[in-house]
Amino acid sequence: MLQKLKRKIIVSVQAMPDEPLYQEVALNAMIKSVVNGGAGGLRLAGARDVKNAKKMYPDLPVIGITKPDKIPENYLDIVYITPTLSDAKEIIDAGADIVAFDATMRKRPNEEQLGDIINFIKSQSKLAMADIATYTEAKNAIELGADIVSTTLSGYTDETKNKPSEPDFELCKALCRDFNIPVVVEGKIWTPSQAKDAFNFGAFCVVIGSAITRPQLITKRFTEILK
Repeated sequence: MLQKLKRKIIVSVQAMPDEPLYQEVALNAMIKSVVNGGAGGLRLAGARDVKNAKKMYPDLPVIGITKPDKIPENYLDIVYITPTLSDAKEIIDAGADIVAFDATMRKRPNEEQLGDIINFIKSQSKLAMADIATYTEAKNAIELGADIVSTTLSGYTDETKNKPSEPDFELCKALCRDFNIPVVVEGKIWTPSQAKDAFNFGAFCVVIGSAITRPQLITKRFTEILK
């Protein structure tokens, strides 16, 4: 399953419950659209969409996560992507091939430990994907047994909130240089040239979300010029 993702574009197809595209028929249509466009894999939030994707495309790699219905205002300080063992189990039971989770140094709910979540995912014969924000967090996750690391949270923690609004290629290069593990670049990729740069810097695969599947944000990038 991992080799199917090598040098592929993964599309994050997600919507919040208060958004029009959250409707099941809309998310399914979006999934079909990006697969028709050549997506080599999907990153999905919640059991509903993971189940639907695996039903439509049983052989397509699916990265599953859980997250709250509304991103909390203090998101810089808390773990909210697949934060607990029960969240990981929910996504595994839905059929995800890879479970992604927050692997930052922030405290997890119920005093749960990152290593326990990684061990649980691997015990279920699934791949454990660590969403990190820093080199130190990646190193820690790898030492705990993560199969994949992703730059997903760079810029979205208190420690990294002042990062530029560009993909964290420096982090990608450092991780690819120092670790023999697939490195995924995710976050702030808006153009094909940025995705190409990620591969040139050593990324195993690239995840693109808002630039493809969040029309309200795409529209906003254009309407901002009117201000």
